[in-house]
Amino acid sequence: MSVKNIMIVGVGGQGSLLASKLLGRLLMNEGYDAKVSEVHGMSQRGGSVVTYVRYGDKVYSPVIDKGQADFIVSFELLEAARWLEYLAPGGRVITNTQQIDPMPVITGAAQYPGELVEKMRGAGAAVDAVDALSLAMEAGSSKAVNIVLMGRLSKYFPYPKDAWARALEETVPERFAELNRRAFELGAVEVGE
Repeated sequence: MSVKNIMIVGVGGQGSLLASKLLGRLLMNEGYDAKVSEVHGMSQRGGSVVTYVRYGDKVYSPVIDKGQADFIVSFELLEAARWLEYLAPGGRVITNTQQIDPMPVITGAAQYPGELVEKMRGAGAAVDAVDALSLAMEAGSSKAVNIVLMGRLSKYFPYPKDAWARALEETVPERFAELNRRAFELGAVEVGE
């Protein structure tokens, strides 16, 4: 199998590292060579962060270059737009519709851009936009946005639900297991189901 690339982008404190570990665990359990990068960027709360997950028969580097990401999973809308140039032709963006103001917006030096989903689609990107924050709250915690988005990503992968459940069980602390199962299931529901 050729190498596949997934970028997980967001804002520090949203759980992107846990999401990438979950994805890496799933892929290794499925028999792939998988490389998961460390967090790049400002991992403090509020800073832009990115992690890379690459998998295939043999992966030599954890880094994804521009135009190579088969999926960009974004925890925040502006971060999806910021990293769009990394999307491969035919790739897909899965994004939370939540907007978190970056520092220039907070200080009044800039405005949060509008209609980002439409702009990304206008640029030719396939975009699956979901209100992951509301689904996380429904599951029981706003901190479960990362797992909601992994549930949404699972809709585009051929792996059975029990493979994801096993990876989730091996990745998240037991005391949060039920909350994360609910969050994953809510994210995995198709729109209209």
